[in-house]
Amino acid sequence: MKKFCLSCSSLNWKILGVLISALILYSCDTGKKYHSFKPGELWLDDKDIHINAHGGGILYDNGRYYWFGEHKTEGSGGNVANVGVHCYSSKDLYNWKDEGIALSVEPEGSGSPIEKGCVLERPKVIYNAKTGKYVMWFHLELKGMGYSAAQSGVAVSDRVTGPYKFIRAGRPNPGKWASNTSEEMKNMEMPQNSGPYPGSSLPMHPDSLNIHKRDYEGGQMARDMNLFVDDDGKAYHIYASEENSTLHIAQLTDDYTDHNGNYVRCFVGRFMEAPAMFKHEGKYYLMMSGCTGWAPNAARSAVAESIMGEWKELGNPCIDADSALTYHSQSTFILPVQGKPGKFIYMGDRWQPENAIDGRYIWLPIEFEGERFIIPWRDEWTWK
Repeated sequence: MKKFCLSCSSLNWKILGVLISALILYSCDTGKKYHSFKPGELWLDDKDIHINAHGGGILYDNGRYYWFGEHKTEGSGGNVANVGVHCYSSKDLYNWKDEGIALSVEPEGSGSPIEKGCVLERPKVIYNAKTGKYVMWFHLELKGMGYSAAQSGVAVSDRVTGPYKFIRAGRPNPGKWASNTSEEMKNMEMPQNSGPYPGSSLPMHPDSLNIHKRDYEGGQMARDMNLFVDDDGKAYHIYASEENSTLHIAQLTDDYTDHNGNYVRCFVGRFMEAPAMFKHEGKYYLMMSGCTGWAPNAARSAVAESIMGEWKELGNPCIDADSALTYHSQSTFILPVQGKPGKFIYMGDRWQPENAIDGRYIWLPIEFEGERFIIPWRDEWTWK
């Protein structure tokens, strides 16, 4: 019969206890609620509150991802800006820490372009290495004016999480023609009546033939927007313009806080919004949606050798069931995963306009087929 060794037995129990404790600590890691993406489900932050960063974008800075988005409130009244721009941070993209409000709206009655009740949408932040400033751009509609203002707002901060200081709002490139504007368009006489559209009995708006010229002096309309910083450090503002009929790609000044007058008109008459740009193997890609308000539609995509075009349309990148509705979402950002060349994440919003705060996030992997990118549906997935 084998002799019982008390000292050996005690040692074994100690080792077992250490292993059990380590296992418990690993499984109960308080900072790791999630180990995968589950598109469309409630996504809780470190305070167990659904992440509130709609129409957002992400900046990678000093080893962390920072997610900026619209802070929504309950009900349909939450579709206007009652709070401002929310910021979250993460190291793994699954688990997010609430960093607070990066840009606050001004009080009602302040007269500020960003006073409470304005429309402040699709905030994006980029870092300027020359100035050491973090620069935020967003689509801005002045309070009480519906969507007629079509302006862009700019704010800056010394810290990535803010607070950001609002510095300006207005329409892009006043008094500047797009570089690909034809002489015919520049010299066209603006219509003086509301006669019918050619071949139609429907009334025609007096400005509808040449919105670009109509807005030349005061600046071009800018609604759904995004930012893109190229490998050479030049930054670009991409936005739906000309009553959403045409997309503009406009270069920013060296400090990223204004436009330098160099811009192009793309996809003329195609009525696209929700642009998201990324670069892969030297080519530029765009994802956009059609214009159907809060309701989802079939996404569109395009590729170009140069950021200013010519752009070639590639069709809907979504390939699985509900692809005609972009999986019930709308594009807001394409995220390159750091340290993983060729790995990108589609970020989309599943809007809930009747209860804005309940908007959900649709994050999905991007894959490539030749020059085309595709977005398959996944109920659950990881980027690693």
